[in-house]
Amino acid sequence: MKGLRMFVLVLVMASLSGCYVATVDTGLPKSTKVISKPWASCWVYGLVPPPTIETATECPNGVARVETQHSFLNYLVGGLTFGIYTPIQITVTCAEGAKASYNDQDIVVPHGASADDVRQAFTRAADRAVESGKPVFVWMAH
Repeated sequence: MKGLRMFVLVLVMASLSGCYVATVDTGLPKSTKVISKPWASCWVYGLVPPPTIETATECPNGVARVETQHSFLNYLVGGLTFGIYTPIQITVTCAEGAKASYNDQDIVVPHGASADDVRQAFTRAADRAVESGKPVFVWMAH
């Protein structure tokens, strides 16, 4: 009986010690503005991802860092539902400022440009990227 208790204790400790964290760092300077979703709903062991977090209005300068993780309570709920509902915690850190200057390869689309002008800008960017072998960014002027 004592051996069974020890086995269950070790099994519980091992299952609770695991940690899942994924971090995406864009390289932009971090601001103090943080968007947190502690219960983003995933389904069927994460096969059905949570809805997209819209950050455009809250992070006008872009995103500096995105971190997803399972908290202890997320794991607990996932275990109680046998993985059918598997919530995750998502933390988005907004960027402090936009890119300071444009590269000479970059293309700036003027404010109020038509859809056709935007398509042409992306076509030019793709052509430049193929010619130079380097990334070309398309920026929308404010």
